[in-house]
Parts: sequence; C-alpha cells; structure tokens
Amino acid sequence: MYRTPERAARIRLIAESHFRLLGRPLVSASEDPVAALWAAPQAIVAHGTEADPIFFFGNAAALAAFEVDVEMFTRMPSRLSAEAPLREERQELLDRVRENGFIDDYAGIRISAKGRRFRIGPAVVWELTDAHGKVHGQAACFAP
Repeated sequence: MYRTPERAARIRLIAESHFRLLGRPLVSASEDPVAALWAAPQAIVAHGTEADPIFFFGNAAALAAFEVDVEMFTRMPSRLSAEAPLREERQELLDRVRENGFIDDYAGIRISAKGRRFRIGPAVVWELTDAHGKVHGQAACFAP
C-alpha cells in the first residue's frame, strides 16, 4: 500500500520534516524510512493539505489505536479522528502548528473507528515541509 513511489516520497517527508523542524530523528537514518515509520513503536499519522485533509499515512501502531485498516484510514478525513465537540480544539492545535512549525505539548482525546475514546499525549505535531519550505500537510506522533 505504501510502496508506490509517490506514497513512499510523502512518507519519507514525515521523517525528513521531523528532523528539519525538531533537530532529532524520528527513525534511524540507516533504516528504510517507510519500513521504519511503519514499524515504529509510537503511533505516527499524517494528512495532506486538502480543504478537508485526508490521512495519507498511519503506521501499524496508529491503525491499532484507531481500530481501522490502511484502506479505510487513508480515505478518512483527519477531522473525524476527534469527536465533533472536540474538533474546534483540534483545529486550534493545527493552527498553532501552522504558526510555529511544530508543537510538542499536545494532549487530547481521539475516537477510533469503532467508537472507542482514547487519550493521546504528549504528542508532537509538525508541518510536513519539503527542502524548499513548501507545506505538504501535517504529521503527529504519540504513544498509543
């Protein structure tokens, strides 16, 4: 699923952006970033820049937390990861990330595809930016 050249490039951007913005690697530089991000013990998710952003990546830990498979997750608008009353809080978080490049102090409640509520945090959320500064979305990692 994540091995097409276009998807793999977007996924590599998750690790590259994290290193550029936070100054520390998300995964080992000696590993294949797509495989390493998939197998990482922390949940890692990323969405694009659509008007209603869609998740394009969720690793194994994230899919388990959200109780969903890859196909369903990569069609899901990221706003649906939070319950309706908490979506305003989520939007404020995303606005802070846009202003600062990243935040490393987020905590909140998310909802799985099966309706189970779970807490994330502390979570790091960052802009997915390429080497030229163009924004391609946002990503987050948190302990599941």
